Amino acid sequence: MSEDLEFKAEDEEDYDEEEVKIPEIKGTKNYMTRACYNRLLAERKNLVLVERPETVQVVAWAASNGDRSENGDYLYGKKRLREIDRRIRFLNKRIENSEVIDIANRPPTDQIFFGATVLFANEQGEESKIRIVGIDEADGSVGDVSWISPIARVFLKHFEGETVLLPTPKGVKKLDILEVTYVDEPPGKPHSL
Repeated sequence: MSEDLEFKAEDEEDYDEEEVKIPEIKGTKNYMTRACYNRLLAERKNLVLVERPETVQVVAWAASNGDRSENGDYLYGKKRLREIDRRIRFLNKRIENSEVIDIANRPPTDQIFFGATVLFANEQGEESKIRIVGIDEADGSVGDVSWISPIARVFLKHFEGETVLLPTPKGVKKLDILEVTYVDEPPGKPHSL
């Protein structure tokens, strides 16, 4: 590995233990919250029962008009049908491989697992809050991060009060875990390091 691409800590003395690495992901389950699961089901239902039949009607009408090679409604309709079918197949795979985690039924704990809302502070004392959610529901604008993201993987299985090390392109960041809660709503603001 070239020297300029290697990861180095700013203060080598503080990190003289093993190299700081992000924990690896094991397994291929598609974890998601109940709200995400219901949203995917509703989207699939809408595509199958509303959008696809409407598009099929448009294509049938356009095909009945004659010359299909120059018929914009027919060409667009066929393209839209392919897009809908592709999205339905994608949703079927995501739903089939999903493991729904019901955050509301989780017993209280100060350890970080899927669904946790984590309040943490960086080295400058600036506080941020994130919620660890599934891949299909991650939204950084409200503080929802995917469980496979680097920051979530660093936090997972740690406890309130602990300090974790997050490798970043600018060096290792020390993050203090201030509070761990399990609520089924986004934290409301993006996190910052």
